[in-house]
Amino acid sequence: MENKVFLGGGGVDYAEKQGLALKYANRHGLIAGATGTGKTVTLQILAEGFSAAGVPVFLSDVKGDLSGLAAAGSADFKLHEAFTSRATTIGFDDYTYDSFPVTFWDLFGEQGHPVRATVAEMGPLLLSRLMQLTEAQEGVMNIAFRVADEQGLPLLDLKDLQALLVWVGENSGDLSLRYGNVSRQSVGAIQRSLLVLENQGGAQFFAEPALELSDLMTSAADGRGQINILAADKLMGAPRLYATFLLWLLSELFETLPEVGDPDKPKLVFFFDEAHLLFEDAPKALIDKVEQVARLIRSKGVGVYFITQNPDDVPEDILGQLGNRVQHALRAFTARDRKALERAAETYRPNDRFDTADAIRDVGTGEAVTSMLQDKGVPGIVERTLIRPPSSRLGPIDAAARAGVIAASPVAGKYETVLDRDSAYEILAKRAETAAQEAEEAETAAEEHSAAEREFNAGRRYSGSRVDRSSSRSRRKSDSIGGAVMNAVVKELGGTTGRRIVRGILGGLFKGR
Repeated sequence: MENKVFLGGGGVDYAEKQGLALKYANRHGLIAGATGTGKTVTLQILAEGFSAAGVPVFLSDVKGDLSGLAAAGSADFKLHEAFTSRATTIGFDDYTYDSFPVTFWDLFGEQGHPVRATVAEMGPLLLSRLMQLTEAQEGVMNIAFRVADEQGLPLLDLKDLQALLVWVGENSGDLSLRYGNVSRQSVGAIQRSLLVLENQGGAQFFAEPALELSDLMTSAADGRGQINILAADKLMGAPRLYATFLLWLLSELFETLPEVGDPDKPKLVFFFDEAHLLFEDAPKALIDKVEQVARLIRSKGVGVYFITQNPDDVPEDILGQLGNRVQHALRAFTARDRKALERAAETYRPNDRFDTADAIRDVGTGEAVTSMLQDKGVPGIVERTLIRPPSSRLGPIDAAARAGVIAASPVAGKYETVLDRDSAYEILAKRAETAAQEAEEAETAAEEHSAAEREFNAGRRYSGSRVDRSSSRSRRKSDSIGGAVMNAVVKELGGTTGRRIVRGILGGLFKGR
């Protein structure tokens, strides 16, 4: 289909070709349906279609099945006859098996190129969401980021943030006067949350070199768009990290890419699988942020497609922006299920040939109820569609084949070696060391001065007999006053308070121990 991604056949006997117009593909979409109804295959054929049209794709492989995009299907596959029969039914006359250009990514660096971001790039809002911080703790996190900006302390990895929080806790009194209450209890709670995040793999993710977004928006030599696959089967063990990473990536795309208006085809299509993880227990501020990004990012040429079991998983304000929809079967065993089914049916333009709610309930595996944006961005009439068979392999490739794809990748070797530049951790450590040395030198100088003063005063007592008594008395009175003051200062400098004063004078804001 010209200027469309071919989805399958609809209408009477599935003879009408159904497609997603590339011109409206950046207006976002939804793939929904119960487990086992064919969402993964729909995602696979959409990725194939966008790639064939020269559009780069980013998707997460939650179950490990989508790695098959890197290999062609074959005639000895058990579903070969079913696939060819379906292709004939829907008029897919040029159906062939083919592989697609794939780049594998992995936050843990095990099944793909490592994906990293810096703490500063993630920002306090997403980090607070990731660590489930309270409002007070989020406030402390914002103060820490503000101090890092003002003092030129780069926050690159977790140890940078941990070191900064230690300093914030030790100087909580001074910071509270300027920024508001900073309690040591909140700092301690954040540090504990950072330990949990570190155990979940956060130390591997928060590091350099950070991911360059341009590496996600490349094309192969033959002009097909690169399909970027994030290995997420292990990552799903930390669902909040998974959801926060995808949201961060989406936000980075939004803030980095230039405005392009309405292009003839998207610059990138972003699939957000298991989308319910993003919205579960999410504060309103975060949902508002997602709604804003979804509303505006289409002008950057990015299409976002949410994949979930039920449309109710997506907040209404965001759901209303998803114009391209593929709805697989929904179960309706309970009263609650039936209400959800009715709500889903109400979001489609009706078709006189069938009842939408009945169709959503009755479609079989590999079949879906679809509605794509038509001319001028108007939602199309709902249609029952038999989804086309994939050209790439259905199911995962083996470890050896994956390793071969990774080795031949255009970014091979770029992200594998971790960089550890001087940042907040190293800067604060050096400042503390310098401050300690300066304080020690000041204490030594004060002690030497005190000893010299005592020796000088003792010498004067023995030589004072030859001096005029009147002037001697005057000098003794003056010296006794000066000596008392000096002794008091030396004594104070030798104590704890004195050491603090010296460090404050010599060390500056960040030079305390």
